[in-house]
Amino acid sequence: MTKLTESQIETALQAVPEWGESGDAIQRTFQFSDFVKAMSFVDRVAQAAEQNRHHPDILIRYNKVTLTLSTHDAGGISMKDFELAKVCDQYFETYGPPPLPPSTSPSTPSAPTKRRKA
Repeated sequence: MTKLTESQIETALQAVPEWGESGDAIQRTFQFSDFVKAMSFVDRVAQAAEQNRHHPDILIRYNKVTLTLSTHDAGGISMKDFELAKVCDQYFETYGPPPLPPSTSPSTPSAPTKRRKA
């Protein structure tokens, strides 16, 4: 694999818009609804990394997973990084967005409470 030029990196980033350049790597943070889903995602990424013999740096913070991709043999970012980024994005899509925090706005009516008769 050969290291990409800055122009090639900018073009390739358009195909993975949630990723950004960070030094000689590309990086993205994924957020999940809970720790178990985050770890399930990491397991799937690990399997893809082993299959492709291209391993990301992984930072796990409860329900957030940050992946950093760089091709050490190329001395920076290569197409191999963008290929794995696309795979990771596809995996992430299967988990859906994390839930929104509950609204605490007083203008939001609460659901009626059902009472049981004694």
